[in-house]
Amino acid sequence: MSTQVEETLVLIKPDGVARNLTGEILRRIEAKGYSLVDMKLLQAERSLLAEHYAEHEGKPFYEPLIEFMESGPIVAFRIAGNRVIEGFRALAGTTDPTTAAPGTIRGDLGRDWGVKVQQNLVHGSDSPESAAAELALWFD
Repeated sequence: MSTQVEETLVLIKPDGVARNLTGEILRRIEAKGYSLVDMKLLQAERSLLAEHYAEHEGKPFYEPLIEFMESGPIVAFRIAGNRVIEGFRALAGTTDPTTAAPGTIRGDLGRDWGVKVQQNLVHGSDSPESAAAELALWFD
């Protein structure tokens, strides 16, 4: 069991912001015991999104994903805590909100809207390496 405090990036995607779920998602993060270190509301530029999603460039969902993420404001959080990367991803639930477990952000608040890219409310870094890179992108 690790006792090292980690930091990770959490994004509330345009669908979560548009549905006024920012407060509920932050409430769940804080109720889990994680600390909010920094946050900002922004309209992401294509260059930032292209760098963030570079590993998916060329895949069929890449362009619809970029367009979705450009479609409205995003809230970016820097959160900290013991095993926060793993913990937030469990709190978020599986990528597909239809099959995400009840009790998770996506399981309770998300659903399939029948659009060309999955609108699943949140993003969380998947490893310490991606967390460091993504935090540097979103929080300079």
